Amino acid sequence: MSIVKINVLTVPAEQREVLEQRFAARAGAVEGSDGFEWFELLRPLEGTDQYLVYTRWRSEEDFQAWMSGSMQAAHQGGGEGGERPKPAASGSTLWSFEVVQQASPK
Repeated sequence: MSIVKINVLTVPAEQREVLEQRFAARAGAVEGSDGFEWFELLRPLEGTDQYLVYTRWRSEEDFQAWMSGSMQAAHQGGGEGGERPKPAASGSTLWSFEVVQQASPK
Protein backbone atom coordinates (compact mmCIF):
# COMPACT_ATOMS: atom_id res chain seq x y z
CA MET A 1 0.00 0.00 0.00
CA SER A 2 0.90 3.64 -0.35
CA ILE A 3 2.44 6.04 2.15
CA VAL A 4 1.12 9.47 3.11
CA LYS A 5 3.21 12.48 4.09
CA ILE A 6 1.48 15.38 5.80
CA ASN A 7 3.49 18.56 6.24
CA VAL A 8 1.99 20.73 8.98
CA LEU A 9 2.70 24.42 8.29
CA THR A 10 2.01 27.19 10.80
CA VAL A 11 0.78 30.16 8.76
CA PRO A 12 -0.21 33.51 10.29
CA ALA A 13 -3.53 34.88 8.99
CA GLU A 14 -1.78 37.69 7.07
CA GLN A 15 0.36 35.12 5.18
CA ARG A 16 -2.43 32.71 4.10
CA GLU A 17 -2.93 34.28 0.68
CA VAL A 18 0.83 34.37 0.06
CA LEU A 19 1.18 30.67 0.91
CA GLU A 20 -1.75 29.66 -1.29
CA GLN A 21 -0.44 31.74 -4.21
CA ARG A 22 2.99 30.12 -3.92
CA PHE A 23 1.48 26.65 -4.03
CA ALA A 24 -0.72 27.66 -7.00
CA ALA A 25 2.36 28.99 -8.83
CA ARG A 26 4.05 25.59 -8.43
CA ALA A 27 0.98 23.62 -9.53
CA GLY A 28 2.15 20.61 -11.51
CA ALA A 29 5.64 20.53 -9.98
CA VAL A 30 5.10 17.29 -8.07
CA GLU A 31 2.60 15.50 -10.31
CA GLY A 32 5.22 14.17 -12.72
CA SER A 33 7.39 12.66 -10.00
CA ASP A 34 7.87 8.90 -10.06
CA GLY A 35 5.62 7.26 -7.49
CA PHE A 36 3.49 10.37 -6.85
CA GLU A 37 -0.20 9.56 -6.31
CA TRP A 38 -2.01 12.54 -4.72
CA PHE A 39 -1.66 16.11 -3.45
CA GLU A 40 -3.94 18.38 -1.41
CA LEU A 41 -3.33 21.72 0.30
CA LEU A 42 -5.75 21.93 3.23
CA ARG A 43 -6.71 25.36 4.62
CA PRO A 44 -7.87 25.49 8.26
CA LEU A 45 -11.46 26.62 8.80
CA GLU A 46 -11.37 27.34 12.52
CA GLY A 47 -9.38 26.90 15.69
CA THR A 48 -5.88 26.70 14.20
CA ASP A 49 -3.38 28.53 12.01
CA GLN A 50 -1.95 25.29 10.63
CA TYR A 51 -2.26 24.27 6.98
CA LEU A 52 -1.81 20.64 6.00
CA VAL A 53 0.06 19.67 2.84
CA TYR A 54 -1.07 16.13 2.03
CA THR A 55 0.89 14.01 -0.43
CA ARG A 56 0.51 10.32 -1.18
CA TRP A 57 3.30 8.17 -2.65
CA ARG A 58 3.71 4.65 -3.95
CA SER A 59 6.63 4.08 -1.54
CA GLU A 60 8.95 5.74 0.96
CA GLU A 61 11.74 5.44 -1.61
CA ASP A 62 9.72 7.44 -4.17
CA PHE A 63 9.06 10.16 -1.59
CA GLN A 64 12.74 10.30 -0.58
CA ALA A 65 13.80 10.52 -4.24
CA TRP A 66 11.46 13.48 -4.73
CA MET A 67 12.73 15.11 -1.52
CA SER A 68 16.35 14.87 -2.63
CA GLY A 69 15.69 15.96 -6.21
CA SER A 70 12.63 17.80 -7.51
CA MET A 71 11.43 19.17 -4.17
CA GLN A 72 14.79 20.75 -3.45
CA ALA A 73 14.77 22.42 -6.87
CA ALA A 74 11.20 23.69 -6.40
CA HIS A 75 12.12 25.33 -3.08
CA GLN A 76 15.29 26.99 -4.44
CA GLY A 77 13.33 29.53 -6.49
CA GLY A 78 14.32 33.12 -6.05
CA GLY A 79 12.20 36.22 -5.84
CA GLU A 80 12.84 39.56 -7.46
CA GLY A 81 16.53 40.14 -8.09
CA GLY A 82 17.24 36.46 -7.47
CA GLU A 83 16.53 36.78 -3.75
CA ARG A 84 14.61 34.04 -2.02
CA PRO A 85 11.16 35.27 -0.89
CA LYS A 86 10.32 35.56 2.82
CA PRO A 87 8.75 32.32 4.10
CA ALA A 88 4.94 32.40 4.46
CA ALA A 89 5.00 29.65 7.10
CA SER A 90 6.77 30.00 10.44
CA GLY A 91 7.07 26.32 11.27
CA SER A 92 6.88 22.88 9.73
CA THR A 93 6.33 19.35 11.01
CA LEU A 94 6.27 16.24 8.80
CA TRP A 95 3.94 13.38 9.68
CA SER A 96 4.28 9.98 7.98
CA PHE A 97 1.61 7.30 7.62
CA GLU A 98 1.20 4.00 5.84
CA VAL A 99 -2.16 3.41 4.14
CA VAL A 100 -3.65 0.23 5.61
CA GLN A 101 -7.21 0.65 4.37
CA GLN A 102 -8.95 2.82 1.80
CA ALA A 103 -12.37 3.27 0.22
CA SER A 104 -13.57 4.83 -3.02
CA PRO A 105 -17.06 6.07 -3.92
CA LYS A 106 -19.30 3.43 -5.48
